[in-house]
Amino acid sequence: MKKSYRVKSDKDFQAIFTEGRSIANRKFVVYSLKKDQSHYRVGLSVGKKLGNAVTRNAIKRKLRHILMELSPNLQPQDFVIIARKGTEELDYRTLKKNLIHVLKLAKLYQEGTTSEKEI
Repeated sequence: MKKSYRVKSDKDFQAIFTEGRSIANRKFVVYSLKKDQSHYRVGLSVGKKLGNAVTRNAIKRKLRHILMELSPNLQPQDFVIIARKGTEELDYRTLKKNLIHVLKLAKLYQEGTTSEKEI
């Protein structure tokens, strides 16, 4: 994922948390903030309760890969995805299904070129 697609600074994270809105399902919490930009920017947060560094990095790698697959259908907004307990036990397919679900609830994902039948 390109650096221009990432939310990295603490200032940006805090702006999304304070000014944005949050939507959640059992596995993820998504905070989103509308901005005038040409593409989406995402920040990932995986807490220490989910496991050691290897486990947390594996979850983040899977999430980045899923987001790259879904990128044509994502809205041009800033958002932060927080992984909840239980995410570390999910396989790739279930992780993708849960992420799509919460992104649809947050109105960040709209059906388009990517078909859900691949899931």
